[in-house]
Amino acid sequence: MVDIATRVYNHKWKIDPIVRSLIDTDFYKLLMCQSVFRNKPQTNVVFSLINRSNHVPLAQLIDEGELREQLDHIRSLSLSRGESTWLRGNMFYGKRQMFRSDFMEWFENMRLPPYHLERKGDQYELTFEGKWHEVMLWEIPALAVLMELRSRAVLNDMRRFALQVLYARAMTRVWEKIEKLRSVEGLTIADFGTRRRHSFLWQDWCVQAMIEGLGASFTGTSNCLIAMRREVEAIGTNAHELPMVYSALADTDAELAQAPYDVLSDWHDEHDGNLRIILPDTYGTNGFLDNAPDWLAGWTGIRIDSGDPAAGAEVAIQWWKSRGEDPTQKRIIFSDGLDVEKIQELHTQFAGRASISFGWGTLLTNDFRGLVPNDALAPFSLVCKAISANGRPTVKLSDNPEKAMGPKDQIERYKRVFKVGAQESIKVVV
Repeated sequence: MVDIATRVYNHKWKIDPIVRSLIDTDFYKLLMCQSVFRNKPQTNVVFSLINRSNHVPLAQLIDEGELREQLDHIRSLSLSRGESTWLRGNMFYGKRQMFRSDFMEWFENMRLPPYHLERKGDQYELTFEGKWHEVMLWEIPALAVLMELRSRAVLNDMRRFALQVLYARAMTRVWEKIEKLRSVEGLTIADFGTRRRHSFLWQDWCVQAMIEGLGASFTGTSNCLIAMRREVEAIGTNAHELPMVYSALADTDAELAQAPYDVLSDWHDEHDGNLRIILPDTYGTNGFLDNAPDWLAGWTGIRIDSGDPAAGAEVAIQWWKSRGEDPTQKRIIFSDGLDVEKIQELHTQFAGRASISFGWGTLLTNDFRGLVPNDALAPFSLVCKAISANGRPTVKLSDNPEKAMGPKDQIERYKRVFKVGAQESIKVVV
């Protein structure tokens, strides 16, 4: 096992690459990339970094030259032969050859496109523009680089002994969480912590701890590179990015109202089984389910990623019942801001009423709260989102208005089209 504290102490090298592989990314990005490659190959999209936590001054903490070095290194990466073989030949979700040969041939020759980086006060403006299936692959590595450079900046002046103690405390915290989760009968949980992890080595350690501590209750990781190295399942389906871009391409209100279902129709043609998971909250869960076509009720499950998770699960259960489906045969995946207490609470409330699983993210792979002075390693909310498609702005409403994004006039239009009423604001921590 890698001595993480020593590696951190040795980050004095000119460049110690944070991202060393194109598959150091979330599995759902590759699944979505193949779908976009197939269905929307000519769509031009702009992605942008968005720091929801303005109190974290990234441009003060992170040297611009070092950030550029890390991003330039990512642009030099390509798939290795072993990575390509794994993607082409491994079984994912019970299916071999998940990735089609034409997509793999493109991916094997792909290099990430240029980026635009500019300092704006205490923050960085970081954008990526180009064909959707190319620029979308910047999201996860860009976030990983910024999160880890922030961690390195905070830890830069700590001596070796202090780092050893810090990581010992953090490891103890993770292990104590895992010990609490052992008591949850029938638990099903995966690592969803790539995007806002403390570091790659730390995420890898957390996955190993989950394997050791939870056994069969741990179902895998969203990180493809760690899944390959640790021989566990790669976990992930689809994300808000798809309906956001499809919706931006709509010409009329009627086309806009239909766009989220067009996304899932394309997905339905390509995937089955446990990959048929609905993410309903992009423009409000209630309206999405009320207007959903009957064939969606036959899908395997729903992922709840914003708003009150218990309320969202109740809505899903009632919706299945109203469509003549048995909720106990459906899967509900909780994935928003989870920690042990919330996992235990939700499992107790919904076990037996549906098949329950959890995607545990930032508070697994980046919980250093209270472990350094001024809580300078506390997790914060950093995202990289598609902000326009073919020159039109994208919009996300969410079930939590604190997560809404897009121009104000377009947000109001989307609320009208999708009949989104009053929403409860919930503080966004991660």
